[in-house]
Amino acid sequence: MKIVAADDQPRRSRRYALLLAARDPEYVLKAYGGYFNVFVSAFGGGGGKDSDVCETWDMFRAVDGELPDLDDVGRYDGFVISGSPYDAYADELWILRLCLLVQEAVAARKRVLGICFGHQVVCRALGGRVGKARRGGWDIGIREVAIAATLPPCRFLDALQDLPQYAKITECHQDEVWEAPLGADVLASSDKTGVEMFCVGEHVLGIQGHPEYTGDILLSLVDRLSTSQAITVPFAEDVKRQLEATSPDREFWLKLCKSFLKTEG
Repeated sequence: MKIVAADDQPRRSRRYALLLAARDPEYVLKAYGGYFNVFVSAFGGGGGKDSDVCETWDMFRAVDGELPDLDDVGRYDGFVISGSPYDAYADELWILRLCLLVQEAVAARKRVLGICFGHQVVCRALGGRVGKARRGGWDIGIREVAIAATLPPCRFLDALQDLPQYAKITECHQDEVWEAPLGADVLASSDKTGVEMFCVGEHVLGIQGHPEYTGDILLSLVDRLSTSQAITVPFAEDVKRQLEATSPDREFWLKLCKSFLKTEG
Protein backbone atom coordinates (compact mmCIF):
# COMPACT_ATOMS: atom_id res chain seq x y z
CA MET A 1 0.00 0.00 0.00
CA LYS A 2 1.30 3.46 -0.89
CA ILE A 3 0.46 6.81 0.64
CA VAL A 4 1.29 9.44 -1.97
CA ALA A 5 1.27 13.23 -1.63
CA ALA A 6 -1.54 15.10 -3.34
CA ASP A 7 0.64 16.44 -6.17
CA ASP A 8 1.68 12.86 -6.97
CA GLN A 9 5.27 14.04 -7.54
CA PRO A 10 7.09 13.28 -4.28
CA ARG A 11 10.69 14.40 -3.94
CA ARG A 12 11.44 11.81 -1.26
CA SER A 13 10.25 8.32 -0.44
CA ARG A 14 10.13 6.10 2.61
CA ARG A 15 9.42 2.39 2.94
CA TYR A 16 8.19 0.64 6.07
CA ALA A 17 7.53 -2.98 6.96
CA LEU A 18 4.66 -3.88 9.27
CA LEU A 19 5.40 -7.19 10.99
CA LEU A 20 2.08 -8.59 12.19
CA ALA A 21 2.47 -10.90 15.19
CA ALA A 22 -1.29 -11.52 15.45
CA ARG A 23 -3.96 -12.77 13.08
CA ASP A 24 -6.81 -10.50 12.11
CA PRO A 25 -9.88 -11.05 14.30
CA GLU A 26 -13.29 -11.10 12.67
CA TYR A 27 -14.29 -7.69 14.00
CA VAL A 28 -11.15 -5.90 12.77
CA LEU A 29 -11.50 -7.53 9.34
CA LYS A 30 -15.12 -6.44 9.08
CA ALA A 31 -14.69 -2.91 10.44
CA TYR A 32 -11.23 -2.00 9.10
CA GLY A 33 -10.22 -4.62 6.55
CA GLY A 34 -7.54 -5.98 8.90
CA TYR A 35 -4.81 -4.77 11.25
CA PHE A 36 -2.70 -3.56 8.33
CA ASN A 37 -5.19 -0.77 7.65
CA VAL A 38 -5.39 0.06 11.36
CA PHE A 39 -1.62 0.53 11.62
CA VAL A 40 -1.18 2.43 8.37
CA SER A 41 -4.07 4.73 9.28
CA ALA A 42 -2.45 5.36 12.67
CA PHE A 43 1.23 5.67 11.73
CA GLY A 44 1.21 6.39 7.99
CA GLY A 45 1.49 9.82 6.43
CA GLY A 46 2.91 12.84 8.12
CA GLY A 47 1.53 16.07 6.77
CA GLY A 48 3.26 19.39 7.18
CA LYS A 49 6.90 19.22 6.13
CA ASP A 50 6.35 15.56 5.14
CA SER A 51 3.69 16.40 2.58
CA ASP A 52 6.15 15.78 -0.26
CA VAL A 53 7.03 12.26 0.90
CA CYS A 54 5.80 9.08 -0.76
CA GLU A 55 5.32 6.27 1.75
CA THR A 56 5.15 2.59 0.95
CA TRP A 57 4.05 0.08 3.59
CA ASP A 58 4.63 -3.65 3.17
CA MET A 59 2.93 -6.22 5.39
CA PHE A 60 4.51 -9.45 6.62
CA ARG A 61 2.54 -11.96 8.67
CA ALA A 62 5.30 -12.74 11.13
CA VAL A 63 2.99 -14.95 13.19
CA ASP A 64 2.75 -17.28 10.18
CA GLY A 65 6.50 -17.27 9.58
CA GLU A 66 6.47 -14.55 6.93
CA LEU A 67 9.33 -12.10 7.40
CA PRO A 68 11.55 -9.99 5.14
CA ASP A 69 14.79 -11.65 4.12
CA LEU A 70 17.69 -10.37 6.18
CA ASP A 71 19.28 -9.22 2.93
CA ASP A 72 16.27 -6.96 2.33
CA VAL A 73 16.55 -5.03 5.60
CA GLY A 74 18.39 -2.25 3.78
CA ARG A 75 15.35 -1.59 1.58
CA TYR A 76 13.39 -0.23 4.53
CA ASP A 77 13.51 2.96 6.55
CA GLY A 78 11.70 1.39 9.48
CA PHE A 79 9.95 -1.63 10.94
CA VAL A 80 6.82 -1.75 13.10
CA ILE A 81 6.12 -4.89 15.16
CA SER A 82 2.55 -5.39 16.36
CA GLY A 83 1.03 -6.86 19.48
CA SER A 84 0.30 -10.57 19.75
CA PRO A 85 -1.46 -13.17 21.90
CA TYR A 86 1.86 -15.05 22.01
CA ASP A 87 4.65 -14.71 24.58
CA ALA A 88 7.66 -12.66 23.49
CA TYR A 89 9.88 -14.90 25.65
CA ALA A 90 8.72 -18.12 23.97
CA ASP A 91 11.09 -20.09 21.73
CA GLU A 92 8.79 -20.70 18.77
CA LEU A 93 10.73 -20.52 15.51
CA TRP A 94 8.95 -17.45 14.14
CA ILE A 95 9.66 -15.52 17.35
CA LEU A 96 13.35 -16.45 17.26
CA ARG A 97 13.52 -15.42 13.60
CA LEU A 98 11.81 -12.15 14.48
CA CYS A 99 14.47 -11.50 17.13
CA LEU A 100 17.19 -12.03 14.53
CA LEU A 101 15.49 -9.60 12.18
CA VAL A 102 15.31 -6.97 14.95
CA GLN A 103 19.02 -7.39 15.61
CA GLU A 104 19.80 -7.01 11.92
CA ALA A 105 17.60 -3.92 11.58
CA VAL A 106 19.15 -2.27 14.63
CA ALA A 107 22.68 -3.05 13.40
CA ALA A 108 21.73 -1.39 10.12
CA ARG A 109 20.44 1.67 12.02
CA LYS A 110 16.88 1.24 10.78
CA ARG A 111 14.05 2.54 12.94
CA VAL A 112 12.33 -0.22 14.90
CA LEU A 113 9.04 0.47 16.68
CA GLY A 114 7.63 -2.27 18.92
CA ILE A 115 4.04 -2.21 20.19
CA CYS A 116 3.02 -4.40 23.18
CA PHE A 117 4.38 -7.84 22.17
CA GLY A 118 6.63 -5.94 19.74
CA HIS A 119 7.93 -3.79 22.61
CA GLN A 120 8.78 -6.96 24.53
CA VAL A 121 10.32 -8.85 21.63
CA VAL A 122 12.54 -5.89 20.74
CA CYS A 123 13.67 -5.80 24.36
CA ARG A 124 14.45 -9.52 24.28
CA ALA A 125 16.29 -9.29 20.95
CA LEU A 126 18.55 -6.57 22.34
CA GLY A 127 19.43 -8.44 25.52
CA GLY A 128 16.75 -7.22 27.93
CA ARG A 129 14.46 -9.43 30.04
CA VAL A 130 10.73 -10.02 29.61
CA GLY A 131 8.18 -12.24 31.34
CA LYS A 132 4.78 -12.44 33.02
CA ALA A 133 3.69 -9.21 34.71
CA ARG A 134 5.24 -9.20 38.16
CA ARG A 135 2.25 -7.45 39.68
CA GLY A 136 0.06 -10.18 38.33
CA GLY A 137 -2.78 -10.60 35.89
CA TRP A 138 -4.08 -8.69 32.94
CA ASP A 139 -3.74 -4.96 32.44
CA ILE A 140 -6.65 -4.00 30.18
CA GLY A 141 -8.16 -0.58 29.72
CA ILE A 142 -6.87 2.97 29.91
CA ARG A 143 -3.69 3.40 31.93
CA GLU A 144 -2.08 6.71 32.89
CA VAL A 145 1.69 6.55 32.46
CA ALA A 146 4.27 8.96 33.81
CA ILE A 147 6.73 10.40 31.31
CA ALA A 148 10.29 10.38 32.69
CA ALA A 149 11.36 13.71 34.17
CA THR A 150 14.74 13.49 32.43
CA LEU A 151 14.73 12.40 28.80
CA PRO A 152 17.64 11.55 26.49
CA PRO A 153 18.57 14.01 23.72
CA CYS A 154 16.62 12.39 20.88
CA ARG A 155 15.49 14.33 17.82
CA PHE A 156 12.18 12.50 17.64
CA LEU A 157 11.39 13.66 21.20
CA ASP A 158 12.62 17.20 20.55
CA ALA A 159 10.27 17.44 17.58
CA LEU A 160 7.28 17.07 19.93
CA GLN A 161 8.32 20.20 21.86
CA ASP A 162 6.44 20.21 25.18
CA LEU A 163 5.91 16.65 26.44
CA PRO A 164 3.21 16.05 29.06
CA GLN A 165 4.09 14.76 32.51
CA TYR A 166 1.41 12.08 32.16
CA ALA A 167 -0.39 10.50 29.23
CA LYS A 168 -3.17 7.92 29.09
CA ILE A 169 -2.81 4.95 26.77
CA THR A 170 -4.82 1.84 25.88
CA GLU A 171 -3.40 -1.32 27.43
CA CYS A 172 -4.07 -5.02 26.87
CA HIS A 173 -1.32 -7.31 28.14
CA GLN A 174 -0.30 -9.79 30.82
CA ASP A 175 3.44 -9.85 30.01
CA GLU A 176 5.91 -7.02 30.42
CA VAL A 177 9.50 -5.86 30.13
CA TRP A 178 11.32 -6.82 33.32
CA GLU A 179 14.61 -5.16 32.44
CA ALA A 180 15.28 -2.85 29.50
CA PRO A 181 18.27 -3.61 27.25
CA LEU A 182 21.72 -2.33 28.13
CA GLY A 183 22.02 1.26 26.96
CA ALA A 184 18.25 1.83 26.86
CA ASP A 185 16.48 4.80 28.42
CA VAL A 186 13.15 4.20 30.16
CA LEU A 187 10.87 6.96 28.87
CA ALA A 188 7.66 6.13 30.76
CA SER A 189 6.37 3.96 33.62
CA SER A 190 3.11 3.35 35.49
CA ASP A 191 1.94 2.00 38.81
CA LYS A 192 1.33 -1.35 37.08
CA THR A 193 4.31 -1.62 34.72
CA GLY A 194 7.83 -0.34 35.34
CA VAL A 195 8.80 -0.05 31.66
CA GLU A 196 5.89 1.38 29.70
CA MET A 197 8.17 2.86 27.07
CA PHE A 198 11.89 2.73 26.30
CA CYS A 199 14.24 3.82 23.58
CA VAL A 200 17.75 2.89 22.53
CA GLY A 201 19.23 5.97 20.93
CA GLU A 202 17.34 7.37 17.95
CA HIS A 203 16.49 4.11 16.24
CA VAL A 204 14.62 1.88 18.73
CA LEU A 205 11.34 2.64 20.48
CA GLY A 206 9.20 0.23 22.49
CA ILE A 207 5.71 1.06 23.79
CA GLN A 208 3.83 -1.38 26.03
CA GLY A 209 0.41 0.13 25.29
CA HIS A 210 -1.51 0.30 22.02
CA PRO A 211 -1.40 3.75 20.39
CA GLU A 212 -3.09 2.28 17.31
CA TYR A 213 -6.16 0.91 19.11
CA THR A 214 -9.49 2.65 18.79
CA GLY A 215 -12.11 2.20 21.51
CA ASP A 216 -14.22 -0.19 19.46
CA ILE A 217 -11.22 -2.44 18.77
CA LEU A 218 -10.51 -2.72 22.49
CA LEU A 219 -14.18 -3.41 23.27
CA SER A 220 -14.30 -6.21 20.71
CA LEU A 221 -11.11 -7.69 22.20
CA VAL A 222 -12.55 -7.52 25.72
CA ASP A 223 -15.65 -9.38 24.51
CA ARG A 224 -13.48 -12.09 22.90
CA LEU A 225 -11.38 -12.50 26.04
CA SER A 226 -14.50 -12.72 28.18
CA THR A 227 -16.18 -15.24 25.86
CA SER A 228 -13.07 -17.43 25.89
CA GLN A 229 -12.91 -17.10 29.70
CA ALA A 230 -9.43 -15.57 29.55
CA ILE A 231 -10.89 -12.83 31.76
CA THR A 232 -13.96 -12.89 33.99
CA VAL A 233 -17.25 -11.23 33.09
CA PRO A 234 -17.01 -8.79 36.06
CA PHE A 235 -13.49 -7.81 34.94
CA ALA A 236 -14.76 -7.20 31.40
CA GLU A 237 -17.64 -5.09 32.70
CA ASP A 238 -15.24 -2.99 34.77
CA VAL A 239 -13.16 -2.30 31.67
CA LYS A 240 -16.25 -1.27 29.70
CA ARG A 241 -17.32 1.12 32.44
CA GLN A 242 -13.85 2.65 32.45
CA LEU A 243 -13.97 3.16 28.69
CA GLU A 244 -17.25 5.01 29.07
CA ALA A 245 -15.69 7.34 31.62
CA THR A 246 -12.29 8.09 30.07
CA SER A 247 -10.28 7.83 26.87
CA PRO A 248 -6.59 7.62 25.92
CA ASP A 249 -4.48 10.54 24.79
CA ARG A 250 -4.38 8.92 21.39
CA GLU A 251 -3.37 12.03 19.45
CA PHE A 252 -0.23 12.41 21.57
CA TRP A 253 0.81 8.77 21.12
CA LEU A 254 0.23 8.81 17.36
CA LYS A 255 2.23 12.01 17.05
CA LEU A 256 5.04 10.41 19.07
CA CYS A 257 5.12 7.29 16.90
CA LYS A 258 5.06 9.29 13.68
CA SER A 259 7.83 11.53 14.95
CA PHE A 260 9.94 8.48 15.76
CA LEU A 261 9.38 6.80 12.40
CA LYS A 262 9.83 9.88 10.27
CA THR A 263 12.47 12.05 11.94
CA GLU A 264 15.54 12.08 9.71
CA GLY A 265 18.86 10.70 10.92
